[in-house]
Amino acid sequence: MQFIDRAEIEVEGGKGGDGIVAFRREKYVPAGGPAGGNGGKGGSVIFVATQNLQTLLDFQYSRYFKADDGKRGGPNNCTGANGSDRIIKVPRGTVVYDLDSEEIIGDLVTPEQTLIVAAGGKGGLGNRHFLSNNNRAPEYALPGLDGEKRHLRLELKLLAEVGLIGLPNAGKSTLISAVSSARPKIADYPFTTLIPNLGVVRKPTGDGTVFADIPGLIEGAHRGIGLGHEFLRHIERTRLLIHLVSLTSEDPIADYQIIQGELAAYGRGLEKRSQILVFNKIDAVDEETIDNYQKQFAKITNAEILTISAVTGAGLTTLLAKVWQQLEQLERVEVETPSLFS
Repeated sequence: MQFIDRAEIEVEGGKGGDGIVAFRREKYVPAGGPAGGNGGKGGSVIFVATQNLQTLLDFQYSRYFKADDGKRGGPNNCTGANGSDRIIKVPRGTVVYDLDSEEIIGDLVTPEQTLIVAAGGKGGLGNRHFLSNNNRAPEYALPGLDGEKRHLRLELKLLAEVGLIGLPNAGKSTLISAVSSARPKIADYPFTTLIPNLGVVRKPTGDGTVFADIPGLIEGAHRGIGLGHEFLRHIERTRLLIHLVSLTSEDPIADYQIIQGELAAYGRGLEKRSQILVFNKIDAVDEETIDNYQKQFAKITNAEILTISAVTGAGLTTLLAKVWQQLEQLERVEVETPSLFS
């Protein structure tokens, strides 16, 4: 399935039904009073968050959504039927922006959360509402009001508690496939991961935790260089980051510093997010090399360093135990949704 995490669409609420002019026409009441009914309310366009979608792909093919109009009023003071709402399902984590007013309309995070993005118009009043002492037979009614129209920008921020970060080929995809049922494409060259991958990792209690593997970052990612800048927002909601450093790299220290610099440059709290620093690919180097890098890293960071091989599984049990321990201690992250226009 193609992964789409941005879309622009137009939505329109239904028009309210017109009020009508009508009079009572009953036997023995030749000059009955006004009895024109009100028009029905127009339907609204409503977003509903669902766990069953992980992409905004549907909005690539359908870009205009309109709710049904309300029905006109009827005689004998009958109100017209309301227009049906247009219900649109969106992935959890969808942020909705109004492109005309430059404001955030809502952030759909919880399952079944709803958001009215275009309200239906009010129904018009029938002539019975204009009866007065001065006008006993009003011959006018009001039309229904137009529904709300909006030009929207949808932006998906995946919901994961743990994010995997590192340079291309650090082993993130191999790790997520080793600890979950996710099966991302894996190859021995940079930029194998072109879209974010989600994997559910089971705790000993049986509960699941979502891990997100985003495309590898490179220096300058926050300025739009490479692939990762498009997907950094998918780890904004994470509570914990696993920073993978490949020990087969030419310069693991430089790799680590590049990623830390990119997080700081991107901002939005990512540079302060709790991290677990992990040396990967220990199966490809000797003990002396591992020990040497641990000593070098100790000079630039106070972070505890874990060592793993995502290929052989060495150290994964210890890593996951550390993840569960950290998550127990961490508060849930409250992400401030930035304006598209700032």
